[in-house]
Amino acid sequence: FVFKLTVAKQQDHFFQAAYLEERDAWVRDIKKAIHHIDGGQRFARKSTRKSIRLPETINLSALYLSMKDPEKGIKELKLEKDKRVFNHCFTGTCVIDWLVSSNSIRNRREGLLLASSLLSEGYLQPAGDTSKAAAEGLSDTPFLDLSDAYYYFPDSGFFCEGYSSDDDVVLKEEFRGTIVKQGCLLKQ
Repeated sequence: FVFKLTVAKQQDHFFQAAYLEERDAWVRDIKKAIHHIDGGQRFARKSTRKSIRLPETINLSALYLSMKDPEKGIKELKLEKDKRVFNHCFTGTCVIDWLVSSNSIRNRREGLLLASSLLSEGYLQPAGDTSKAAAEGLSDTPFLDLSDAYYYFPDSGFFCEGYSSDDDVVLKEEFRGTIVKQGCLLKQ
């Protein structure tokens, strides 16, 4: 799950993700940033809190920890769709149902707003074509309250059987050299 980034000064940087979906998401986001910059556009990440106007009382980090609680949180499942098996994931409907049952929101419409915030801040990740298309702006909302829209927690160990990414073509290359600096990727 390694990819290489070569900067203008001809320096190579190698990044290693924990799993395929994470690597593909990083490659897709880096390509999007390069496309904006090459097009002469200013590239800046917008804060979800400002763009969606979340109340200051909502703590997305605390909500995320509650959602991951093994006893009272969202149950991660093994789901199947289009001959692919999605492990350690859940549906959009499950997220909204959990938000309603935990009294985090008053109605499903508010749930879509809050779940969209969790998604754009990186607390939830889309899994599967339906949820990925919505997250990329091909729907009215980035998050879908549907039973066939799958999502997962970024650190859950999610993986999909019978899947190969056609979104980004990553050239296979032999990686060699010495590690100059080692760390982990944190997408926030």
